[in-house]
Amino acid sequence: MSVYDSKPWLARYDDGQPASLTPEFPDMVSLLRATVAAHPDADAIRYFDGRISYAELDARSDALAVGLLDAGFAPGERAALFVQNDPQYVVALIAVWKAGGIAVNVNPMNRERELTLLLTDSGAAALVTLESMYSVAAAVLAETDVRIVVTTSELEDQTRNDPRILGGVSRVAHEGTLDLAELVARFRGRRPPAVDLAPEDTAVLTYTSGTTGPPKGAMNTHANLVFNSQTYRQLCELGPDDVILGVAPLFHITGLIGHVTAALLLGCPLVLFHRFDPAVALEVIEQERATFTVGSITVFIALMNAPGARRESLSSLTKIWSGGAPIPPSTVKAFESTFGQYIHNIYGLTETTSPSHGVPAHAQAPVDEASGALSVGVPVYDTVVRIVGEDGEDLPPGEVGEIVTTGPQVVKGYWNKPEETAKALPGRSLHTGDVGYMDSDGWFYIVDRKKDQINVSGYKVWPREVEDMLYEHPAVREAAVIGVPDDYRGETVKAFVSLRPGASATAAELIAFTRERMAAYKYPRQVEFLDEIPKTVSGKLLRRELRDRP
Repeated sequence: MSVYDSKPWLARYDDGQPASLTPEFPDMVSLLRATVAAHPDADAIRYFDGRISYAELDARSDALAVGLLDAGFAPGERAALFVQNDPQYVVALIAVWKAGGIAVNVNPMNRERELTLLLTDSGAAALVTLESMYSVAAAVLAETDVRIVVTTSELEDQTRNDPRILGGVSRVAHEGTLDLAELVARFRGRRPPAVDLAPEDTAVLTYTSGTTGPPKGAMNTHANLVFNSQTYRQLCELGPDDVILGVAPLFHITGLIGHVTAALLLGCPLVLFHRFDPAVALEVIEQERATFTVGSITVFIALMNAPGARRESLSSLTKIWSGGAPIPPSTVKAFESTFGQYIHNIYGLTETTSPSHGVPAHAQAPVDEASGALSVGVPVYDTVVRIVGEDGEDLPPGEVGEIVTTGPQVVKGYWNKPEETAKALPGRSLHTGDVGYMDSDGWFYIVDRKKDQINVSGYKVWPREVEDMLYEHPAVREAAVIGVPDDYRGETVKAFVSLRPGASATAAELIAFTRERMAAYKYPRQVEFLDEIPKTVSGKLLRRELRDRP
């Protein structure tokens, strides 16, 4: 039996934690109905000064589902959600499920070309979008199969109109569209016909970030969503008295599961504020006494650097996990020094419906002495993770290889891409493309992406190791490392760096700093300063954009 089959990581679980979870619901609509029955008057969503109860969320999503069906939407069709972190996202998501459809999550930062790709690839029949973003959609609708457009506004469900977030936004009616609030008012009190949703039915198409190629629509099933909602509850020790802070984008798998579906399972409030702003976030945490969040490294760096950040700002936020991109040990230390709160790592992909690994609530992630890498945790419940070599055979603890994940959170495939599904998901085991290793105690570490490896004079250099070293310098806010052509070495290491506000450093200083601390072939020979490092919305570095720079 392989060492991975024996699950050595179970010994790292907190006392009393199970090795396995039993799915409590067959689908997300059943889950919501149970929560509404148990907590009808509890806040489901808090949006600035607005409040929406679970009973009201149920009523609105019922009415919108009826409205979509009345407009010609059919069970099995796709509806794209092109909104920000607004209450209407949650209402529309549930309404699509109640109508028997599949939700398509769309990045609200997408422009015309990107939106066209997602709408055409998914074959979306309906689109829900903000009035303020409608011009992007209007420019491409003729190229798609979308026949139903529902618009709404981020100004609804609140009266505060915070100028830092909602400044400059006004209501604009668009001809040929349906107004979400009017649909809800017209069909309020009506329930859509019951739909027969199966656990393996696709609930959401969540498009991969496209860091290495065109985005692919991962088919996250109802079973995937239910299971990992329960995973968050168990791993992070959450309950109905918690208050979830929605800092991750809801269209992203982390925000969808760690914010929306986790809250729906728990019957607790989800606090939203349209889009992330660190100063607003600090105020919201104190006002709402938020207790839990999961976000990217970018969020936590921004909170530390926000004006007015103080230790008391996060006194209620005692349950913090970081996902999306690896977080350096130095950032964890700095955050704890600033706020007195520890950041637990969590790791997963779109294809694992958020977490496949996590640091248990009462543990702190170990740091590998040799590489300086912070562990991303241990595999979660019912999940087997292997490290495999180029030949596909299991590698022993400590050896670096590709991470392969099997578990109930793994998607059933990519939308309309059978060849790519067969390649990445043979036998429903996900070949992640991430490179890492497991230590002898069952902790896992991410080294890098397979495609990002740099070959310097025949020596392998992993960008993340160099980035983690740069983060040790007090002036460095963010860093990204790539390989660039070199006539002598084949490739050489180049670092892109953004500095902390008010800090200064020269390229020569950073090169000297790393040269003193790393092997000669690893330290960067070139350093370029940028105001911002290009990243996906989940915090993953867009090395492809850096490589394409002139």
